[in-house]
Amino acid sequence: MNGAQLSELPNDSEQLGPYVSGLRRRALQAGELSAVRTFSDQFLLKFLRARDLDVELSLKLLLNYQRWRRESPEISTCLSPSSVLGLLNTTYHTVLPQRDRTGSRVLIYRIGQWIPKDWSAFQVFRVSLMTSEIISMETETQRKGLKAIFDLQGWSLGHALQINPSLARKISSVLSDSFPLKVRGIHLVNEPMFFRPVFAMIRPFLPEKIRQRIHMHGADFHNTLSDFFPPSVLPPEYGGEGPGIERACQDWTNKLLQSETLLQQIASHPTGDIAVTPEDSLISEERGE
Repeated sequence: MNGAQLSELPNDSEQLGPYVSGLRRRALQAGELSAVRTFSDQFLLKFLRARDLDVELSLKLLLNYQRWRRESPEISTCLSPSSVLGLLNTTYHTVLPQRDRTGSRVLIYRIGQWIPKDWSAFQVFRVSLMTSEIISMETETQRKGLKAIFDLQGWSLGHALQINPSLARKISSVLSDSFPLKVRGIHLVNEPMFFRPVFAMIRPFLPEKIRQRIHMHGADFHNTLSDFFPPSVLPPEYGGEGPGIERACQDWTNKLLQSETLLQQIASHPTGDIAVTPEDSLISEERGE
């Protein structure tokens, strides 16, 4: 079986055991991880599936993830949804309830709902990290990855001034080589001309594979998003037939708030076993047709 086929096996499959053991052994031997003594199976499987069960590539991703967390404490150590509830209540962000035809999770970020004078770019980034940590625990998402839609209507100079080269590098790292999620597509809609300088700042840090997965739809996105997503998945505001965007955002906000304890566990001890209570259980999801 190749890596993609192995990735489809259930978490408790005996065939996955040697890969999990191999990655744990390499991680425990890594000097950079000498302070970490516990690596749970569920934690290691995220990295293995993100790299199609290639132990060497999975170890590199794990090292990058731990390094990114150490170098970005202003983002990674405060995974508290209640601390950014005001931002979430603006209907800034959601994970749609249905997956697309390929099984990918679909995320939407409505940049115009972010008011820079009220919320810093670090707090906004924190929302993305919290969502990423939650969905990376889903076995199907580990296999099929995610696609993100960034609605840039309302993008302003105030937003642009928040994105400096250092933050641009942190963003690109998460998108490319520092987080155990496969980014299958990035879709920009309503992007104004003056967004391009910020995109030009981020683009050089992205690998060619990710660059090829970026699609700019402009203001005519209703006619082009349907080439990538079935109508049943998208909200009506984006040319679909799914739940409205405000309802979808509120549902995901509730999900994050229910996961507060879970996220605090991840922030303090990301490599260990994470206890998932019924309140923390993942919201129901369907695949769009």
